[in-house]
Amino acid sequence: MGPRGMRTFGRCDVLVVGAGLAGTQAALAAARQGARVRIASVGPLFSGSSFFPGTWGLGLVGPCGEDDAEDLVRTVCRVGAGMADEALVRTLVRGIPQAVEDLAAQGCELARPAAGSEGERDYVPCFDHATRDWHGIRREGYARAVGRLLRGKGVAHTAGLELLDVLEASGRVCGGIFLDRATGDLTCVPCGSMVLATGGLGGLFDRTLAGPDVGGCAHAIVLEHGGRLVNVEFQQIMCGLLAPARGIVFNERTFRYARLLAPDGTRLAVDDALLRMRSAHGPMTARLPDLAVDLAVAATGAEGVTVEYDLPSPLPDFVGTYVRWARRALGPGWARDLRICHYAHASNGGVAIDAHARCLGAPLGLFACGELTGGMHGADRIGGLSSANALVFGKIAGSEAAGSYAPAPLAAPALPRWARDRAWRASDAGAARVAAEVALLRRTMSQHCLVGRDEQGLARAVDTLLDMSATTRERRLALLVTSALAAARAMLERRESRGAHYRADHPRQRGEYAAPIVVSMRNGSPCARLVRRG
Repeated sequence: MGPRGMRTFGRCDVLVVGAGLAGTQAALAAARQGARVRIASVGPLFSGSSFFPGTWGLGLVGPCGEDDAEDLVRTVCRVGAGMADEALVRTLVRGIPQAVEDLAAQGCELARPAAGSEGERDYVPCFDHATRDWHGIRREGYARAVGRLLRGKGVAHTAGLELLDVLEASGRVCGGIFLDRATGDLTCVPCGSMVLATGGLGGLFDRTLAGPDVGGCAHAIVLEHGGRLVNVEFQQIMCGLLAPARGIVFNERTFRYARLLAPDGTRLAVDDALLRMRSAHGPMTARLPDLAVDLAVAATGAEGVTVEYDLPSPLPDFVGTYVRWARRALGPGWARDLRICHYAHASNGGVAIDAHARCLGAPLGLFACGELTGGMHGADRIGGLSSANALVFGKIAGSEAAGSYAPAPLAAPALPRWARDRAWRASDAGAARVAAEVALLRRTMSQHCLVGRDEQGLARAVDTLLDMSATTRERRLALLVTSALAAARAMLERRESRGAHYRADHPRQRGEYAAPIVVSMRNGSPCARLVRRG
Protein backbone atom coordinates (compact mmCIF):
# COMPACT_ATOMS: atom_id res chain seq x y z
CA MET A 1 0.00 0.00 0.00
CA GLY A 2 1.42 3.38 -0.97
CA PRO A 3 0.46 7.03 -0.63
CA ARG A 4 -2.74 8.05 -2.38
CA GLY A 5 -2.58 9.62 -5.79
CA MET A 6 0.81 8.13 -6.65
CA ARG A 7 1.70 5.32 -9.02
CA THR A 8 2.49 2.32 -6.82
CA PHE A 9 4.16 -0.98 -7.62
CA GLY A 10 3.09 -4.21 -6.00
CA ARG A 11 4.68 -4.76 -2.62
CA CYS A 12 7.93 -6.73 -2.38
CA ASP A 13 9.61 -8.23 0.66
CA VAL A 14 13.04 -6.76 -0.12
CA LEU A 15 13.64 -3.70 -2.26
CA VAL A 16 17.21 -3.28 -3.52
CA VAL A 17 18.14 0.19 -4.80
CA GLY A 18 21.09 -0.04 -7.18
CA ALA A 19 22.12 -2.60 -9.79
CA GLY A 20 25.91 -2.90 -9.56
CA LEU A 21 27.93 -5.68 -7.94
CA ALA A 22 26.64 -4.95 -4.43
CA GLY A 23 23.00 -4.53 -5.44
CA THR A 24 22.81 -7.64 -7.62
CA GLN A 25 24.53 -9.79 -4.98
CA ALA A 26 22.15 -8.44 -2.32
CA ALA A 27 19.14 -9.23 -4.52
CA LEU A 28 20.39 -12.73 -5.23
CA ALA A 29 21.09 -13.45 -1.55
CA ALA A 30 17.63 -12.25 -0.53
CA ALA A 31 15.88 -14.20 -3.28
CA ARG A 32 17.70 -17.39 -2.30
CA GLN A 33 16.07 -17.09 1.11
CA GLY A 34 12.64 -17.07 -0.50
CA ALA A 35 12.01 -13.33 -0.37
CA ARG A 36 10.14 -11.52 -3.12
CA VAL A 37 12.75 -9.10 -4.43
CA ARG A 38 12.66 -6.07 -6.67
CA ILE A 39 15.67 -4.11 -7.90
CA ALA A 40 15.11 -0.42 -8.69
CA SER A 41 17.88 1.52 -10.40
CA VAL A 42 18.55 4.63 -12.44
CA GLY A 43 20.49 2.68 -15.05
CA PRO A 44 20.00 -0.78 -16.52
CA LEU A 45 20.62 -4.02 -14.69
CA PHE A 46 24.39 -4.29 -14.13
CA SER A 47 25.22 -0.61 -13.97
CA GLY A 48 26.75 1.80 -11.46
CA SER A 49 30.45 2.18 -10.74
CA SER A 50 31.02 -1.58 -10.97
CA PHE A 51 30.18 -1.46 -14.66
CA PHE A 52 31.60 1.98 -15.44
CA PRO A 53 33.02 1.65 -18.97
CA GLY A 54 35.97 3.99 -18.43
CA THR A 55 38.25 1.34 -16.98
CA TRP A 56 39.81 -1.85 -18.28
CA GLY A 57 39.00 -4.28 -15.46
CA LEU A 58 37.43 -5.09 -12.13
CA GLY A 59 40.02 -6.46 -9.71
CA LEU A 60 39.25 -8.49 -6.62
CA VAL A 61 41.84 -9.34 -3.95
CA GLY A 62 41.65 -11.52 -0.90
CA PRO A 63 43.84 -13.40 1.57
CA CYS A 64 45.97 -16.42 0.70
CA GLY A 65 45.01 -18.54 3.71
CA GLU A 66 44.48 -17.90 7.42
CA ASP A 67 47.89 -16.36 8.18
CA ASP A 68 47.56 -14.00 5.24
CA ALA A 69 44.04 -13.05 6.35
CA GLU A 70 45.41 -11.71 9.63
CA ASP A 71 48.16 -9.85 7.76
CA LEU A 72 45.57 -8.37 5.40
CA VAL A 73 43.46 -7.14 8.33
CA ARG A 74 46.52 -5.46 9.88
CA THR A 75 47.50 -3.95 6.53
CA VAL A 76 44.02 -2.56 5.85
CA CYS A 77 44.07 -0.87 9.26
CA ARG A 78 47.60 0.48 8.72
CA VAL A 79 46.84 1.79 5.24
CA GLY A 80 43.61 3.23 6.59
CA ALA A 81 45.70 5.35 9.00
CA GLY A 82 43.47 4.64 11.98
CA MET A 83 40.20 5.45 10.22
CA ALA A 84 38.98 1.89 9.50
CA ASP A 85 36.68 0.04 11.90
CA GLU A 86 38.52 -3.20 12.71
CA ALA A 87 35.31 -5.16 13.27
CA LEU A 88 34.12 -4.27 9.76
CA VAL A 89 37.58 -4.98 8.34
CA ARG A 90 37.53 -8.47 9.86
CA THR A 91 34.03 -9.11 8.52
CA LEU A 92 35.21 -8.04 5.07
CA VAL A 93 38.42 -10.07 4.99
CA ARG A 94 36.77 -13.15 6.49
CA GLY A 95 34.06 -13.07 3.83
CA ILE A 96 36.26 -12.73 0.72
CA PRO A 97 37.21 -16.40 0.18
CA GLN A 98 33.54 -17.42 0.31
CA ALA A 99 32.67 -14.56 -2.06
CA VAL A 100 35.17 -15.92 -4.60
CA GLU A 101 33.67 -19.41 -4.23
CA ASP A 102 30.19 -17.94 -4.65
CA LEU A 103 31.17 -16.21 -7.89
CA ALA A 104 32.53 -19.45 -9.31
CA ALA A 105 29.39 -21.32 -8.23
CA GLN A 106 27.25 -18.64 -9.88
CA GLY A 107 29.02 -19.36 -13.16
CA CYS A 108 30.97 -16.08 -13.32
CA GLU A 109 34.19 -15.83 -15.30
CA LEU A 110 37.19 -15.00 -13.12
CA ALA A 111 40.53 -14.02 -14.63
CA ARG A 112 43.83 -15.06 -13.04
CA PRO A 113 47.37 -13.80 -13.60
CA ALA A 114 49.14 -15.43 -16.53
CA ALA A 115 51.18 -18.47 -15.56
CA GLY A 116 54.47 -17.41 -14.03
CA SER A 117 53.44 -13.77 -13.52
CA GLU A 118 51.65 -14.19 -10.18
CA GLY A 119 54.59 -12.71 -8.28
CA GLU A 120 55.04 -9.64 -10.51
CA ARG A 121 55.06 -6.39 -8.56
CA ASP A 122 52.07 -5.14 -10.58
CA TYR A 123 49.95 -7.76 -8.83
CA VAL A 124 50.75 -6.25 -5.45
CA PRO A 125 47.53 -4.29 -4.78
CA CYS A 126 47.60 -0.51 -4.45
CA PHE A 127 49.09 0.51 -1.06
CA ASP A 128 49.78 -3.15 -0.15
CA HIS A 129 53.16 -4.77 0.51
CA ALA A 130 52.57 -8.31 -0.80
CA THR A 131 50.78 -10.21 -3.53
CA ARG A 132 47.37 -11.59 -2.50
CA ASP A 133 44.84 -13.96 -3.98
CA TRP A 134 44.02 -11.92 -7.11
CA HIS A 135 41.06 -12.37 -9.47
CA GLY A 136 39.64 -10.25 -12.24
CA ILE A 137 35.86 -10.20 -12.61
CA ARG A 138 34.81 -10.27 -16.26
CA ARG A 139 31.83 -7.96 -16.44
CA GLU A 140 30.08 -9.52 -19.42
CA GLY A 141 30.38 -13.00 -17.96
CA TYR A 142 29.12 -11.75 -14.59
CA ALA A 143 26.09 -10.12 -16.21
CA ARG A 144 25.21 -13.29 -18.11
CA ALA A 145 25.60 -15.62 -15.15
CA VAL A 146 24.02 -13.50 -12.42
CA GLY A 147 21.31 -12.23 -14.76
CA ARG A 148 20.29 -15.82 -15.44
CA LEU A 149 20.16 -16.56 -11.70
CA LEU A 150 18.14 -13.44 -10.90
CA ARG A 151 15.59 -14.30 -13.58
CA GLY A 152 15.40 -17.86 -12.29
CA LYS A 153 14.63 -16.59 -8.80
CA GLY A 154 11.90 -14.26 -10.07
CA VAL A 155 13.73 -11.04 -9.11
CA ALA A 156 11.97 -8.09 -10.74
CA HIS A 157 13.92 -5.12 -12.05
CA THR A 158 12.72 -1.63 -12.92
CA ALA A 159 15.14 0.81 -14.56
CA GLY A 160 14.80 4.57 -14.74
CA LEU A 161 13.86 4.99 -11.07
CA GLU A 162 15.85 7.42 -8.90
CA LEU A 163 15.34 7.22 -5.14
CA LEU A 164 14.12 10.48 -3.59
CA ASP A 165 13.02 9.30 -0.15
CA VAL A 166 12.40 6.40 2.19
CA LEU A 167 8.94 5.80 3.65
CA GLU A 168 8.61 4.88 7.32
CA ALA A 169 5.77 3.50 9.44
CA SER A 170 6.09 2.69 13.15
CA GLY A 171 9.85 3.12 13.08
CA ARG A 172 10.38 0.76 10.16
CA VAL A 173 11.10 1.19 6.48
CA CYS A 174 8.02 0.37 4.43
CA GLY A 175 8.85 1.69 0.96
CA GLY A 176 10.65 4.11 -1.25
CA ILE A 177 9.57 7.12 -3.29
CA PHE A 178 11.24 7.38 -6.68
CA LEU A 179 11.40 9.80 -9.55
CA ASP A 180 10.38 7.99 -12.71
CA ARG A 181 12.81 9.52 -15.18
CA ALA A 182 10.67 8.51 -18.17
CA THR A 183 7.50 10.29 -17.01
CA GLY A 184 8.82 12.82 -14.48
CA ASP A 185 6.28 11.54 -11.93
CA LEU A 186 6.68 10.18 -8.43
CA THR A 187 6.43 6.41 -7.98
CA CYS A 188 6.10 4.40 -4.77
CA VAL A 189 7.57 0.93 -4.24
CA PRO A 190 6.27 -0.60 -0.97
CA CYS A 191 8.55 -3.11 0.74
CA GLY A 192 9.25 -4.94 3.96
CA SER A 193 12.93 -3.98 4.07
CA MET A 194 15.31 -2.03 1.84
CA VAL A 195 18.92 -2.40 0.75
CA LEU A 196 20.68 0.72 -0.53
CA ALA A 197 23.49 0.05 -3.02
CA THR A 198 23.62 3.29 -5.00
CA GLY A 199 27.37 3.96 -5.08
CA GLY A 200 29.60 6.71 -3.77
CA LEU A 201 29.95 10.48 -3.97
CA GLY A 202 31.83 10.72 -7.26
CA GLY A 203 28.78 12.13 -9.02
CA LEU A 204 29.09 15.33 -6.96
CA PHE A 205 32.11 16.40 -9.04
CA ASP A 206 32.21 17.55 -12.65
CA ARG A 207 35.57 15.81 -13.08
CA THR A 208 34.54 12.29 -12.14
CA LEU A 209 35.26 8.70 -13.02
CA ALA A 210 31.80 7.64 -11.87
CA GLY A 211 28.92 6.84 -14.20
CA PRO A 212 25.93 9.15 -14.74
CA ASP A 213 23.77 6.92 -12.52
CA VAL A 214 25.99 7.48 -9.46
CA GLY A 215 24.45 10.62 -8.03
CA GLY A 216 25.05 10.78 -4.27
CA CYS A 217 21.42 11.40 -3.23
CA ALA A 218 21.15 8.31 -1.00
CA HIS A 219 23.68 9.69 1.49
CA ALA A 220 21.40 12.68 2.12
CA ILE A 221 18.32 10.47 2.43
CA VAL A 222 20.02 8.33 5.08
CA LEU A 223 21.01 11.49 6.98
CA GLU A 224 17.43 12.78 6.87
CA HIS A 225 16.22 9.53 8.43
CA GLY A 226 18.63 9.59 11.38
CA GLY A 227 21.58 7.72 9.88
CA ARG A 228 25.21 8.81 9.88
CA LEU A 229 28.10 9.13 7.45
CA VAL A 230 31.71 8.31 8.25
CA ASN A 231 35.03 9.00 6.47
CA VAL A 232 33.43 10.96 3.61
CA GLU A 233 36.39 13.33 3.48
CA PHE A 234 38.45 10.44 2.09
CA GLN A 235 37.38 10.71 -1.54
CA GLN A 236 39.80 8.93 -3.84
CA ILE A 237 41.43 11.19 -6.43
CA MET A 238 42.78 9.43 -9.53
CA CYS A 239 44.51 10.44 -12.71
CA GLY A 240 42.29 10.02 -15.74
CA LEU A 241 42.55 10.79 -19.43
CA LEU A 242 41.79 14.15 -21.01
CA ALA A 243 42.93 12.96 -24.46
CA PRO A 244 42.53 11.03 -26.71
CA ALA A 245 39.27 10.55 -24.75
CA ARG A 246 37.96 11.98 -21.48
CA GLY A 247 36.85 10.26 -18.32
CA ILE A 248 38.92 7.08 -18.62
CA VAL A 249 41.06 5.76 -15.76
CA PHE A 250 44.81 6.13 -16.31
CA ASN A 251 46.82 3.01 -15.50
CA GLU A 252 49.14 4.16 -12.75
CA ARG A 253 51.47 1.18 -13.31
CA THR A 254 52.70 2.94 -16.45
CA PHE A 255 54.00 5.97 -14.52
CA ARG A 256 57.38 4.24 -14.26
CA TYR A 257 57.70 4.27 -18.05
CA ALA A 258 56.48 7.85 -18.48
CA ARG A 259 57.76 11.38 -18.98
CA LEU A 260 55.33 14.08 -17.83
CA LEU A 261 55.25 17.34 -19.77
CA ALA A 262 53.61 20.63 -18.81
CA PRO A 263 51.35 22.43 -21.33
CA ASP A 264 54.36 24.50 -22.49
CA GLY A 265 56.28 21.31 -23.34
CA THR A 266 58.73 21.45 -20.44
CA ARG A 267 59.25 18.36 -18.33
CA LEU A 268 57.65 18.36 -14.88
CA ALA A 269 60.10 18.66 -12.01
CA VAL A 270 59.56 15.15 -10.61
CA ASP A 271 62.36 12.60 -10.70
CA ASP A 272 62.16 9.03 -11.93
CA ALA A 273 62.33 7.60 -8.41
CA LEU A 274 59.09 9.36 -7.47
CA LEU A 275 57.41 8.20 -10.69
CA ARG A 276 58.42 4.62 -9.91
CA MET A 277 57.00 4.99 -6.41
CA ARG A 278 53.81 6.59 -7.77
CA SER A 279 53.30 3.65 -10.15
CA ALA A 280 52.49 1.40 -7.18
CA HIS A 281 49.09 2.96 -6.45
CA GLY A 282 46.24 4.54 -8.39
CA PRO A 283 44.73 7.07 -5.97
CA MET A 284 46.64 10.08 -4.70
CA THR A 285 47.76 9.89 -1.08
CA ALA A 286 49.22 12.35 1.40
CA ARG A 287 50.98 9.48 3.24
CA LEU A 288 53.84 8.98 0.74
CA PRO A 289 56.55 11.19 -0.80
CA ASP A 290 55.14 10.62 -4.29
CA LEU A 291 52.41 13.13 -3.43
CA ALA A 292 54.82 15.47 -5.22
CA VAL A 293 53.83 13.86 -8.53
CA ASP A 294 50.16 14.62 -7.98
CA LEU A 295 50.85 18.17 -6.85
CA ALA A 296 52.89 18.76 -9.98
CA VAL A 297 50.08 17.38 -12.16
CA ALA A 298 47.49 19.50 -10.33
CA ALA A 299 49.58 22.64 -10.75
CA THR A 300 49.16 22.46 -14.54
CA GLY A 301 45.45 23.23 -14.16
CA ALA A 302 42.65 22.22 -16.51
CA GLU A 303 45.01 21.52 -19.42
CA GLY A 304 46.60 18.63 -17.54
CA VAL A 305 49.94 17.04 -18.43
CA THR A 306 51.13 15.21 -21.53
CA VAL A 307 52.37 11.65 -21.01
CA GLU A 308 55.13 10.26 -23.22
CA TYR A 309 55.94 6.56 -22.90
CA ASP A 310 59.03 4.42 -23.26
CA LEU A 311 57.30 1.04 -22.87
CA PRO A 312 59.46 -2.08 -22.53
CA SER A 313 59.19 -5.20 -24.63
CA PRO A 314 57.91 -7.62 -23.60
CA LEU A 315 55.41 -5.88 -21.35
CA PRO A 316 54.69 -7.14 -17.83
CA ASP A 317 51.44 -9.13 -17.74
CA PHE A 318 49.33 -6.54 -15.89
CA VAL A 319 50.50 -3.62 -18.05
CA GLY A 320 50.06 -5.72 -21.18
CA THR A 321 46.41 -6.29 -20.30
CA TYR A 322 45.92 -2.52 -20.08
CA VAL A 323 47.74 -1.79 -23.35
CA ARG A 324 45.68 -4.37 -25.26
CA TRP A 325 42.47 -2.90 -23.80
CA ALA A 326 43.56 0.66 -24.70
CA ARG A 327 44.28 -0.33 -28.31
CA ARG A 328 40.82 -1.85 -28.64
CA ALA A 329 38.97 0.94 -26.84
CA LEU A 330 40.91 4.00 -28.03
CA GLY A 331 42.58 2.91 -31.24
CA PRO A 332 46.14 1.94 -32.17
CA GLY A 333 47.41 5.50 -31.68
CA TRP A 334 46.06 5.77 -28.13
CA ALA A 335 49.46 6.65 -26.62
CA ARG A 336 50.05 9.66 -28.92
CA ASP A 337 49.04 13.05 -27.49
CA LEU A 338 48.02 11.34 -24.24
CA ARG A 339 47.04 13.88 -21.57
CA ILE A 340 45.87 13.31 -18.00
CA CYS A 341 44.45 15.29 -15.06
CA HIS A 342 42.81 14.50 -11.72
CA TYR A 343 39.29 13.16 -11.30
CA ALA A 344 37.14 12.12 -8.35
CA HIS A 345 37.02 8.34 -8.21
CA ALA A 346 35.72 5.95 -5.54
CA SER A 347 34.63 6.99 -2.05
CA ASN A 348 36.49 5.42 0.89
CA GLY A 349 33.69 6.48 3.26
CA GLY A 350 29.93 6.74 3.29
CA VAL A 351 26.91 5.50 5.23
CA ALA A 352 27.86 4.07 8.62
CA ILE A 353 26.80 0.41 8.96
CA ASP A 354 27.40 -2.42 11.39
CA ALA A 355 28.69 -5.91 10.59
CA HIS A 356 25.14 -6.92 9.60
CA ALA A 357 24.98 -4.08 7.04
CA ARG A 358 22.33 -2.23 9.06
CA CYS A 359 22.39 1.57 8.71
CA LEU A 360 23.37 2.90 12.12
CA GLY A 361 20.80 5.27 13.62
CA ALA A 362 18.34 4.77 10.74
CA PRO A 363 14.90 3.09 10.85
CA LEU A 364 14.66 -0.68 11.22
CA GLY A 365 14.81 -2.56 7.97
CA LEU A 366 17.23 -0.18 6.23
CA PHE A 367 20.49 -1.77 5.06
CA ALA A 368 23.36 -0.54 2.88
CA CYS A 369 26.30 -2.06 1.05
CA GLY A 370 28.98 -1.38 -1.52
CA GLU A 371 30.65 1.97 -2.18
CA LEU A 372 27.74 3.78 -0.51
CA THR A 373 29.07 2.60 2.87
CA GLY A 374 32.02 3.50 5.08
CA GLY A 375 34.04 2.04 7.93
CA MET A 376 35.59 -1.02 6.29
CA HIS A 377 38.11 1.25 4.55
CA GLY A 378 40.05 4.16 5.98
CA ALA A 379 42.06 7.13 4.79
CA ASP A 380 43.44 4.99 1.96
CA ARG A 381 42.02 1.75 0.56
CA ILE A 382 43.91 -1.26 -0.71
CA GLY A 383 43.23 -1.86 -4.41
CA GLY A 384 40.74 -4.63 -5.16
CA LEU A 385 38.90 -4.30 -1.85
CA SER A 386 36.12 -2.16 -3.31
CA SER A 387 34.90 -5.15 -5.33
CA ALA A 388 35.38 -7.35 -2.28
CA ASN A 389 33.32 -4.94 -0.17
CA ALA A 390 30.49 -5.02 -2.73
CA LEU A 391 30.41 -8.81 -2.81
CA VAL A 392 30.79 -9.50 0.90
CA PHE A 393 28.50 -6.83 2.30
CA GLY A 394 26.08 -7.17 -0.64
CA LYS A 395 25.48 -10.78 0.38
CA ILE A 396 25.22 -9.85 4.06
CA ALA A 397 22.77 -7.01 3.37
CA GLY A 398 20.52 -9.14 1.18
CA SER A 399 20.51 -12.05 3.62
CA GLU A 400 19.80 -9.83 6.62
CA ALA A 401 17.09 -7.90 4.78
CA ALA A 402 15.38 -11.15 3.78
CA GLY A 403 15.50 -12.39 7.35
CA SER A 404 14.04 -9.25 8.91
CA TYR A 405 11.42 -7.83 6.55
CA ALA A 406 8.18 -6.72 8.14
CA PRO A 407 4.59 -7.50 7.12
CA ALA A 408 2.72 -4.74 5.29
CA PRO A 409 1.84 -1.74 7.51
CA LEU A 410 -1.80 -1.51 8.58
CA ALA A 411 -2.17 1.92 7.02
CA ALA A 412 -0.53 3.74 4.16
CA PRO A 413 2.41 5.88 5.28
CA ALA A 414 2.02 9.62 5.12
CA LEU A 415 3.44 11.34 2.09
CA PRO A 416 6.56 13.36 3.03
CA ARG A 417 6.06 17.10 3.19
CA TRP A 418 8.37 17.77 0.24
CA ALA A 419 6.29 15.43 -1.95
CA ARG A 420 3.10 17.31 -1.06
CA ASP A 421 4.70 20.54 -2.22
CA ARG A 422 4.19 21.13 -5.92
CA ALA A 423 7.60 22.79 -6.04
CA TRP A 424 9.45 19.49 -5.39
CA ARG A 425 10.11 19.36 -9.12
CA ALA A 426 11.15 22.35 -11.19
CA SER A 427 8.74 23.57 -13.84
CA ASP A 428 9.78 23.39 -17.46
CA ALA A 429 10.79 27.04 -17.20
CA GLY A 430 12.86 26.34 -14.08
CA ALA A 431 14.57 23.19 -15.37
CA ALA A 432 17.39 25.17 -16.95
CA ARG A 433 18.00 26.99 -13.66
CA VAL A 434 18.17 23.68 -11.75
CA ALA A 435 20.57 22.25 -14.32
CA ALA A 436 22.76 25.33 -13.91
CA GLU A 437 22.68 24.90 -10.12
CA VAL A 438 23.72 21.24 -10.40
CA ALA A 439 26.57 22.28 -12.70
CA LEU A 440 27.62 24.95 -10.17
CA LEU A 441 27.58 22.38 -7.35
CA ARG A 442 29.80 19.98 -9.28
CA ARG A 443 32.12 22.76 -10.41
CA THR A 444 32.43 23.99 -6.81
CA MET A 445 33.26 20.50 -5.54
CA SER A 446 35.89 19.97 -8.24
CA GLN A 447 37.46 23.38 -7.62
CA HIS A 448 37.66 23.25 -3.83
CA CYS A 449 37.26 19.61 -2.75
CA LEU A 450 39.66 17.67 -5.00
CA VAL A 451 43.45 18.16 -4.78
CA GLY A 452 43.70 21.79 -3.70
CA ARG A 453 41.89 21.75 -0.36
CA ASP A 454 42.48 24.52 2.15
CA GLU A 455 40.49 26.44 4.74
CA GLN A 456 39.58 29.29 2.45
CA GLY A 457 38.46 27.16 -0.47
CA LEU A 458 36.51 24.67 1.63
CA ALA A 459 34.78 27.50 3.51
CA ARG A 460 33.86 29.05 0.17
CA ALA A 461 32.45 25.72 -1.00
CA VAL A 462 30.37 25.40 2.17
CA ASP A 463 29.03 28.95 1.78
CA THR A 464 28.07 28.32 -1.86
CA LEU A 465 26.29 25.10 -0.91
CA LEU A 466 24.49 26.75 2.02
CA ASP A 467 23.21 29.48 -0.31
CA MET A 468 21.91 26.81 -2.66
CA SER A 469 20.31 24.91 0.20
CA ALA A 470 18.46 28.02 1.36
CA THR A 471 16.94 28.76 -2.04
CA THR A 472 16.14 25.43 -3.69
CA ARG A 473 12.88 23.52 -3.30
CA GLU A 474 13.60 21.06 -6.08
CA ARG A 475 13.98 17.72 -4.30
CA ARG A 476 16.84 16.11 -6.20
CA LEU A 477 18.96 19.26 -6.08
CA ALA A 478 18.29 19.58 -2.36
CA LEU A 479 19.57 16.03 -1.80
CA LEU A 480 22.70 16.65 -3.85
CA VAL A 481 23.39 19.83 -1.88
CA THR A 482 23.01 17.97 1.44
CA SER A 483 25.41 15.21 0.37
CA ALA A 484 27.93 17.74 -0.95
CA LEU A 485 27.68 19.77 2.28
CA ALA A 486 28.32 16.62 4.31
CA ALA A 487 31.52 15.91 2.38
CA ALA A 488 32.75 19.52 2.35
CA ARG A 489 32.14 19.98 6.07
CA ALA A 490 34.01 16.76 6.88
CA MET A 491 36.92 17.99 4.74
CA LEU A 492 36.84 21.35 6.52
CA GLU A 493 36.69 19.70 9.95
CA ARG A 494 39.76 17.51 9.33
CA ARG A 495 42.53 20.07 9.67
CA GLU A 496 45.35 17.74 8.74
CA SER A 497 46.49 15.64 5.77
CA ARG A 498 45.76 11.92 6.06
CA GLY A 499 45.61 9.43 3.19
CA ALA A 500 43.26 10.53 0.44
CA HIS A 501 42.59 13.82 2.28
CA TYR A 502 45.28 16.40 1.50
CA ARG A 503 45.07 19.87 3.05
CA ALA A 504 47.56 22.29 1.49
CA ASP A 505 47.33 24.46 4.62
CA HIS A 506 47.83 21.48 6.96
CA PRO A 507 50.19 19.17 5.02
CA ARG A 508 51.09 16.89 7.96
CA GLN A 509 49.17 14.17 9.74
CA ARG A 510 48.29 15.22 13.29
CA GLY A 511 47.68 12.97 16.28
CA GLU A 512 44.69 14.88 17.63
CA TYR A 513 42.76 13.85 14.50
CA ALA A 514 43.40 10.11 14.94
CA ALA A 515 39.67 9.40 15.00
CA PRO A 516 36.88 9.30 12.42
CA ILE A 517 34.75 12.30 11.53
CA VAL A 518 31.08 11.42 11.65
CA VAL A 519 28.39 13.45 9.88
CA SER A 520 24.79 13.61 11.14
CA MET A 521 21.90 16.00 10.61
CA ARG A 522 21.39 18.88 13.01
CA ASN A 523 18.72 21.53 12.47
CA GLY A 524 18.18 20.36 8.92
CA SER A 525 21.85 20.58 7.86
CA PRO A 526 24.75 18.10 7.97
CA CYS A 527 27.08 18.58 10.92
CA ALA A 528 30.59 17.02 10.99
CA ARG A 529 32.39 16.20 14.23
CA LEU A 530 35.34 14.12 15.41
CA VAL A 531 34.11 10.96 17.15
CA ARG A 532 36.45 8.74 19.14
CA ARG A 533 35.55 5.06 19.26
CA GLY A 534 34.97 3.40 22.60
